[in-house]
Formats: sequence, C-alpha cells, structure tokens
Amino acid sequence: MSLHKAAGLAWTSDIAGAAVFAWGIATALEAQLAGGHDTAKGAALMLLGGLLRLTSQYGAQVLGFDEGRAVAQARRAALYPRLLGLAGPAAPALGATATLGIDHVAAEQARAARFAPVRKAATLAPVLVAIVIALASWVAALILLATLILFVFGMIVAGGAARTAADRQMASITALSALYVDRLRHLPIIRHFAAEDRIARAAGAAAEDVAVRTIAVLRAAFLSSAILEFFAALSVALVAVYCGFSLLGMLPFPAPENLDFRAAFFVLVLAPEFYLPMHRLAAAYHEKQLGEAAEKALAEVPEPMNLPRTGKAGGAIALRGAVVEWPGHRIGPVDLALSARGLVCITGPTGSGKTSLLAALAGQVAPSEGMIETLPADAIAWAGQVPLLLPTTLEDNLRLGRPDADAATVAEAVHAVGLDALLAKRADGLATLIDHHGAWLSGGERRRLGLARALIADRALLLADEPTADLDAQSAEQIIALLVAEAQRRAVVVATHDERLAAVADTVIAL
Repeated sequence: MSLHKAAGLAWTSDIAGAAVFAWGIATALEAQLAGGHDTAKGAALMLLGGLLRLTSQYGAQVLGFDEGRAVAQARRAALYPRLLGLAGPAAPALGATATLGIDHVAAEQARAARFAPVRKAATLAPVLVAIVIALASWVAALILLATLILFVFGMIVAGGAARTAADRQMASITALSALYVDRLRHLPIIRHFAAEDRIARAAGAAAEDVAVRTIAVLRAAFLSSAILEFFAALSVALVAVYCGFSLLGMLPFPAPENLDFRAAFFVLVLAPEFYLPMHRLAAAYHEKQLGEAAEKALAEVPEPMNLPRTGKAGGAIALRGAVVEWPGHRIGPVDLALSARGLVCITGPTGSGKTSLLAALAGQVAPSEGMIETLPADAIAWAGQVPLLLPTTLEDNLRLGRPDADAATVAEAVHAVGLDALLAKRADGLATLIDHHGAWLSGGERRRLGLARALIADRALLLADEPTADLDAQSAEQIIALLVAEAQRRAVVVATHDERLAAVADTVIAL
C-alpha cells in the first residue's frame, strides 16, 4: 500500500473516533437528564474517542509528510538532470530554472503531503458518516446525502475556475522569477546605460500581473469555501430541525421513525463530521491547484539532447557536417576527427560560435544538422571562461571534479597553471576561503583555477575556453606549453583568439 493511500485511510479512520466521542456525549447527557449521576461510561467513551482521533490524525500527517518527501525526491532525481542538461534556445532562463527546480517541486510535495491523503478521505469518510448516522436515524442520513449531491455540482463549477486561475498564477510567478534573476545579474549594465526606470517599470508590471493572478486564485478559493460553508450549515440545520421537531412530536407529517433523545443527540453531534473531510479538502485545495499547475509546467520541460557517445573514455571524437543553430545565428557545418590525443584550436572573431561548438562537444548542445560523436560526460573536463566557484576553500573548488585527488596531484596542478604566486600571498594557502564571485581573484586567476580543476579531474577530453585570456605574455606562454604537453596524453580542444596557441595546434578550425 502506498503512503498516500495509508494516509487517506488514517484520515478516514478518524470517523470511528468521532462516532465513539459523539456516542459518549449522548450517553452522558442522557444520564444527566434522567436524574442520574452515572456519567462515567459516557466520559470513558469520550476519552476513548478523543484518543482514537488523536492517533488517526497524527498518523495521517506523518504518513502524508513521508509521501510528500518521497514524491519530491523522485521528482528531483528525474528533473535535475533534465534541467542541467538543457542548453541553447531550449533552456529556460536562470530564474525560471530555479523556480522549476525549487518552487514547483515544493508545490508537488505539498500536494502529495496534504491534498492527496485528504482527497482519499473526502471520497469515503462522508459515506461512512452517513452509514453510522443511519444506524440511529435513516432520515437524517438521507438529508445529509441530499445536500452532498448539490454540493458536488457547486464544487465542480468552482473547481474549473480555480484550476485555470492557478495555471495562470504559476506561469506569471515563473516569468517574474526569470525577470528578476536576469535583471539582477545584469544590474551593472543596467546602471551604466541609465535604464533603471525602464527596468523598474517592467518589473513592476510583472509583479502587478502576479498580484492580479493571485487575486483571481483567492477569488476562486473564497467561492469554493462559500459553497462548502453554505451546504455544511444547511445540512446541519436541516438535521437539527428534523431531530428537534421529531422529539417534540411537531413534524408536519407522520413520523417515519421513533427517535429517542440519545439517538437524536448522537446524530446532531456527528452531523458536522459529514462535511469535515470536505473542510480539510478545501483547506488543502490551494496545494492541489499549485501542485497541478507545477506538474503541468514541469511536464513541458524539454528532454535534454541525447548526443551519440562512443561509450568509453579512450574513444574518438568526431563532428560530421555538424551545424549548431541559435536564433539568428548558424555555426558550421564543421568536420573534425580527433583521436585520443592531440590539440585542436577553434578560432574566429567574437560571436562566431567558438564557445557554442565547445558546448556541443561537451554534450550540452544538440546539432541541428549532422552528427557529433563525443565521450561520456564523466570523461570530459571543462575549463570555461567564467568557472563555477563555490563559497568554500580554494582546495574544495580545485577538487570539485575529483574530490578524492591526493595532495600531490593538487599541488602539481596548481604549479602547472602558475597559481603558486597566488597561494604565496595567502597565509591560509589552499585553505583560503573564497565566495561564489571569487571577489579577490583576478580574471586570469579565475581562469587558471578552472584549468587546474580540469587537470585534477584527469579526464580523457579537456575542453578549454579562452584559457590564455586576461594573462600577461609570460603566463600565457606557460599555459600554452601546458596545453601542448597535455595534448601528448589526452585530447585537448581549445577555443581561442590567441594566435600563439593556434600556431602550435595539431588542427585549427576557423569559424
């Protein structure tokens, strides 16, 4: 049995505790009205009913939480590789990616934890309440079931409007997140061109759209709540009128059943429980709306491309008439055959597509034409223009691609890329802390750190993007000599403007 079914049964079993509690109250009051003082039996039943309800509700919430956590873990395991594997025009903006990977998964988790269990209970618990009430008064049970039919029709109408509103709200939140993250990343450029007012107006319009969509969701939620409260109050009122008039003998028609005080009071106490599962469902309905909207949005995340791979680290790399296209830009066709060793330089003016071609070799971009055969992802090391930096120590950043690398390997890579001088200026050496911006690192030092990380990873294919940029002539010569040496034992592909590096390459691809 799945966790959400078990949680639904736990919520449903709450009815047993409610019935025992109601019977205990009716028993105690009947004893009091009869002039006796023996209310111990009723009190014991009330205590037992309360304990049963406490156990059921606690168990239902624990099981629901476990189900939500399992759903979130499964979704992240399937979603994160897809998001990380997307590149090019198909890839969502950074802010949208964060919303998809965090907020949308959390929405699905909340739906599984809160809504799914109470939905199970809402379909079964009212029927069980009606059956239990029918044992005392079948007329009262029919009254409750009659109001339920009208309630269902009202909720169908309100639910359709709520679903549409939730979809629109989720889309506007995703767009707002993408807008804010993108504008924050480019804040210096925005300030340089004095575009603050225009960007603020765009952000304000996006925020206003979210507010409007949120109001629409709240309006649908209030409508649903109003329908529920109306029929819940109507059902209890009708049952109360029937029971009262029946006990007083004032029914305007022949009494269909003999109803004593204990049975009538039991029915009155238990009648509100008929709509209680619906109240729980309404309380969790917002999670249902957001969860379904999130599921719809996540289903639209495209699958990452599946480039042909040789399957082993020592295989060949080949581009056969490969074309990489972006909106308004076309790279290729490119033909390349690279064995297990050798240095290939990709040259061309800025914007010609050198980095895009490297990304295609890394398996991050699918060709629109031709074929790319590359290595498995775990056989590729990447040294980009702006390497990823984590807010931890230099050593942790260097070991990112190979955490188990020994100290000698790290020291050798640091020396090979010329970071010795940097460490000499830092009292903590490799234990020096950095932030994710690498605030105290120069552009050239960041590039060399990325290259050192790629060397430590020790992969069969090394891809480097402008490795000699931002370096003085002596440092650039050191990196060129390093790449030539590395090409003697592995395949090295470099995107560069540096004519000195292109001059020592085995193959040059000019874009």
